[in-house]
Amino acid sequence: MDRTLVEILAAKRDGGTLAEAEVHRLITSFTDGALADYQMAAFLMAVFFRGLDDVETVALTEAMLHSGSVLDLAAVPGTKVDKHSTGGVGDKVSICLAPLVAACGVPVPMVSGRGLGHTGGTLDKLEAIPGFRTDMSTADFSRIVGEIGTCMIGQTKDIAPADKRIYALRDVTATVESIPLIVASILSKKLAEGIDGLVLDVKVGRGAFMKDEKRARDLADKLVRVGTRAGKKVVAILTRMDAPLGRSVGNANETREALEVLHGKGPADLVECTLVLGAEMLVLGGKAKDTTEATSTLRAAIASGAAIRVMERMVAAQGGDAKVVAEPSRLEVAKEIVEVRSPRAGFVSDIDALAIGLAGVAMGAGRTRADQKVDPAVGIEIDRKPGEPVQVGEVVARIFVRTRSAADHVLERIAGAFSYADVAPAPAPLVIDRLSL
Repeated sequence: MDRTLVEILAAKRDGGTLAEAEVHRLITSFTDGALADYQMAAFLMAVFFRGLDDVETVALTEAMLHSGSVLDLAAVPGTKVDKHSTGGVGDKVSICLAPLVAACGVPVPMVSGRGLGHTGGTLDKLEAIPGFRTDMSTADFSRIVGEIGTCMIGQTKDIAPADKRIYALRDVTATVESIPLIVASILSKKLAEGIDGLVLDVKVGRGAFMKDEKRARDLADKLVRVGTRAGKKVVAILTRMDAPLGRSVGNANETREALEVLHGKGPADLVECTLVLGAEMLVLGGKAKDTTEATSTLRAAIASGAAIRVMERMVAAQGGDAKVVAEPSRLEVAKEIVEVRSPRAGFVSDIDALAIGLAGVAMGAGRTRADQKVDPAVGIEIDRKPGEPVQVGEVVARIFVRTRSAADHVLERIAGAFSYADVAPAPAPLVIDRLSL
């Protein structure tokens, strides 16, 4: 005899394993109102303490995925591959990665998010481009991916609506950190894009959601296993997020920096992260036999201008001013600049990414509530990265604000994010590991 909904909740509370059909019933009942919010909250807390095995997590992912529309990109030729980052400070990789990979022949349908907490959101950065629309219909999204090779939009009300409601409950019931729930949330949205493959950038460190390597590795491993069980090609890369990625934090200035990568410039760590993830996407997409060949293909697309042309076409198709792609300096940044100077000579030994991210939020570059607006023009530029020499009184960072007084409440926090030493620290590799099945 089938168990009632309450019996299913009790079974997970007591550490039992749920049948796939039972997981689907829970989600269907939740979306149609038969299961109340407080009952779903009880289920989430049971999962937080008891966990879900891979079969249960796949079932939860698929139930959330099919709670809304699943985009059909069958008309778009080729293997469709997306990338997802768990979020970090200064992580603007998606903006340069999607058009670069598309220029190499792999379609990239990308549904992105907004910043919340100390990490920035791709949509906020893209909307620093005048006129750029991230609220495209699914029909326009599919059309642009087919015509140009990539399109970058936000989650619509039709994409995994159960996930949106469940996440709101997780946020207020202290169950956000559950790895099975994180996996189902990420994958339900990504699989709704109609993709064939997914490359995951799982950040590790102070500026990341996962602060320690073991937790990050557990998350990456679960994402790969569950995504593969769901029938997709999945690779996860663990990357370091102790210091900000690149030299820019904010929205317009991060978009500027991402565009510079497509012009063959940009900070070394940002370029490396883009190429590492892009190479994995080309291999999954069948456009390279290995990552060495893929990296050469990516570099060639930058050198030939193919990547920048795809970006121009995508920006124009989404209503944005394509001139900023050729001239990133057109993007407005706040005119008042407050300098942060080194108190001593030596080397920058560390930069606390979390402190920098929180300072950015306090300035208005990010948000602490989903309904807050951001100021695209404010931000922080890092003039000295870890390992670089510095003299006493030299500028290590610059704060871009609307008025000089607006920097007063973050100046000390940003200055305190920098650590110094007499000798240069040993370089820490950006890529920690690669996980796949």
